[in-house]
Amino acid sequence: MKIINLLHNPTAGSEDHDREKLISLMGKNGFESQYSSTKEDWKDIDEKADFIVAAGGDGTIRKITKELLDRKLSEKTWPIALLPLGTANNIAQTLSIEGSTEEIIQSWHHTHVKAFDVGRIRGLPKVDFFLESLGYGIFPYLIKKMKKVEKKESQTPEEEIKTALEIFYEIIFTYEPKKCHLTIDGVDHSGKFLMTEIMNTKLIGPNLFLSPHGDPGDGEFEVIIIPEEDKEKLAAYISDKLKGVESPYTFQQFKAKEITISWEGTHLHVDDQVIKIDKGVEIEIELRKGLLEFMVPNKEGVI
Repeated sequence: MKIINLLHNPTAGSEDHDREKLISLMGKNGFESQYSSTKEDWKDIDEKADFIVAAGGDGTIRKITKELLDRKLSEKTWPIALLPLGTANNIAQTLSIEGSTEEIIQSWHHTHVKAFDVGRIRGLPKVDFFLESLGYGIFPYLIKKMKKVEKKESQTPEEEIKTALEIFYEIIFTYEPKKCHLTIDGVDHSGKFLMTEIMNTKLIGPNLFLSPHGDPGDGEFEVIIIPEEDKEKLAAYISDKLKGVESPYTFQQFKAKEITISWEGTHLHVDDQVIKIDKGVEIEIELRKGLLEFMVPNKEGVI
């Protein structure tokens, strides 16, 4: 029986995902669980574990991977299996991890390990990496507004995502584009934008497929820029999502490994965290290839 370190956010998911039920499901499917709550002291990972399970949403994954990235090179590290229990689950969706909780657990007997790139940041205090994305413009304001929205206990993840999309749609028509100084692999792409997003995953926020062909293991970011003239196009894209239609994504994007960027505004986001900055603060972003490993479903024909 394989040993797993189950790192669980007990506030994520429903009652079907509490500690006892998860441990029972793990045992039923052939895994011995060493349980830790991410709300308590969980950083002493069992050296005998075959892999780590991150049970929660994208924020839980970030918390766990930060601990792994902070470990010394000489210390043992582990591949990470995801049990997506959050609202958006953008990292799990990017890695094509889907199905019921038990189906995902059963799939761990037949997975392969995928390298996952990390964005390293220089120029921001206390924040030095991202997994999903870093960006300026509309999206940080969406995160700020969502933190003020009262979440009802009965609200489903689908309802929460719909609320976020509705707020996003409103912001499009009130946000003033800002000047962005942007250098991508030595080439200047500066301009005045509604949004600039440096993407590592396919989705951000309320399941926005801003980088539908992105691959977090390909050694490149996707940089998405949305100028003022694309305001109506962006609004139409969000409107379609609210109607349940996933329209083809046609906004401008570039591949990148090294980026220098500054923004004539006062906020940016790093994954789901909003950071207040001085106007024009320059930051540098470098792709660090394959720093993490995730367990993902085998493709057809892969044993």
